[in-house]
Amino acid sequence: MIDLKQLERKAENGQNYYEDYKQGLINRGASTEVLEKIMSLGAKRREALTQAETEKAKQNKLSAEVGKLKREGGDASAVLAEVEQLKQKVKDLEQNATAVDAEVQELLMTIPNKPHSSVPVGKSEHDNKIVAVVGEPTKFSFKAKEHFEIGEKLGIIDFDRAGKTTGARFTFLKGAAAQMERALIQFMMDVQSTQHGYTEMIPPFIVNSKSLTGTGQFPKFKEDVFHLDNTDYYLIPTAEVPVTNYYNDETLNEADLPQSFCAYSPCFRSEAGSYGKDTKGLIRQHQFNKVELMTFCHPSQSYEVHEQLTSHAEKILQLLELPYRKMLLCTGDMGFGSAKTYDLEVWLPGQNAYREISSCSNFEDFQARRANIRFKPKDGGKPQFVHTLNGSGLAVGRTLVAILENYQREDGSVAIPKALQNYMGGKTEM
Repeated sequence: MIDLKQLERKAENGQNYYEDYKQGLINRGASTEVLEKIMSLGAKRREALTQAETEKAKQNKLSAEVGKLKREGGDASAVLAEVEQLKQKVKDLEQNATAVDAEVQELLMTIPNKPHSSVPVGKSEHDNKIVAVVGEPTKFSFKAKEHFEIGEKLGIIDFDRAGKTTGARFTFLKGAAAQMERALIQFMMDVQSTQHGYTEMIPPFIVNSKSLTGTGQFPKFKEDVFHLDNTDYYLIPTAEVPVTNYYNDETLNEADLPQSFCAYSPCFRSEAGSYGKDTKGLIRQHQFNKVELMTFCHPSQSYEVHEQLTSHAEKILQLLELPYRKMLLCTGDMGFGSAKTYDLEVWLPGQNAYREISSCSNFEDFQARRANIRFKPKDGGKPQFVHTLNGSGLAVGRTLVAILENYQREDGSVAIPKALQNYMGGKTEM
């Protein structure tokens, strides 16, 4: 959520936050209409409160006059009647200001974060910037197959029976594929906890609406989340939601920052609006596994932490020897709550294309304001909002896809990356 006080503050030191934010919305390709309505309502609220203070002053003055009249034995009834009228007027003005404030807060929940100044301006993924390319795209002497062809031929992925059991965009993983999915989760959690110092976490896979509002999924993306009927419970679309809300409505100590977690969870997404996209295979499923990296940090450290967190996600791809590229997303392709995002895109030879496997974002204080997560400065100053960052470390199903396609052999077998062999009971192929 954007800081309303900052939006309303007059330009200072040559900076006008309102104009900067308005330009940020334009750069995102978003409408400025809601922002303008927020500012108009804010002015209305301030006017009502100012008027209420004026009427209160009149009321106090008249109340003093009533006391004087009573002491002198005079008739105070007319003045008392006027005091009562002023009391009601003040109450009406304050109630109006409260109602307007509630409307402003509701509208603030619907507008995206301000892009960081280093984010390139653009309209779509075609305007994203390639930051680095790591490894050469895998080439074969034979025609590369896509992962679903490989998996079905090996008898380790079954889409048809999952469709019969549940529906489209669900999958049975069997044998070596199931073992590798489990191995990847363990491998990713081990690397992040032992090499990079993240605290392991397995969060609840069901959250309430407050948690989804805190991270920015609600109210804007409500249709993307699976709801449990007759409850305030929702299946998580990512571990980001429960882990971010681990500290909701809490004030941490600055000395305890940063706090970093690596969390495994299944993720559930309705994929509303994605009909017709990636209908075959494991790329876009309603249910998939993911290891999430999450950090709460001091505002002054968040961009340094963003680079580190992204490099920690990259490390998994490097250890698995998978070719990938690092992309800096443009303003038009960033997520709703992000101030800056790097996407990691792994090379898939079966598709002859790079596909997203991780998205690493700095939200600055956008989520912390919504979830009310603060820290107490060492110097005893006023509590401040933390900065939150997260990234996939990695999407497990897509990592399985990348291994099947990059390690495939002409005879239909698939080599197992060296880094995973101990997690696969010493197997070298499947």
